[in-house]
Amino acid sequence: SYCPRQYALIHLEQVYEENVFTLQGTAQHERAHEETTTFEEGMRVERALPLWSEHFGLLGKGDVVEFHDDGLVMPVEYKHGAKRERKHDELQICAQALCLEEMLGVTVAAGAIFYHGSQRRREVAISPALRAATTQAIAEMRELARNGITPPPVNDARCENCSLNAVCQPALLGQAARLSGDPLYRLPPEEE
Repeated sequence: SYCPRQYALIHLEQVYEENVFTLQGTAQHERAHEETTTFEEGMRVERALPLWSEHFGLLGKGDVVEFHDDGLVMPVEYKHGAKRERKHDELQICAQALCLEEMLGVTVAAGAIFYHGSQRRREVAISPALRAATTQAIAEMRELARNGITPPPVNDARCENCSLNAVCQPALLGQAARLSGDPLYRLPPEEE
């Protein structure tokens, strides 16, 4: 959901580059990616828990999944940087909730996102609207994979710190796509 071109470069073209932000994120995720089980006040905490959904065709690992004594199950995603609201973070936590629901036969009403930069946690309600947006994003990702076409770059604020900037060439290719009238090219919001 963050950038369809980035998704296509990584998953269709098998291109990946590191930068300072991806390296920092990897370092901060190290503890969450160690498969451990701990018991904390009123809950069991699983780190690096494998997650999957046959229905949605999803496979991954949850940074943390809390199993509260009262039956509440809550996925917790760790993010680099300060606490902020970002749609794609919420879609990711909802996708984890969908996997847990299918795997465990429970309803997951909320998830949380923990931000390393601010050491703050933000809870996210797994609402019907978020579920619909998540299933739509999954469908769009599946369609992109099925078509096998890498979309042109959008050349907006997301590109500045992207680790794939040098490979993607958003300024150069975005300008060429726009000038050619490419129907897949989307103008940055400030230009629409």
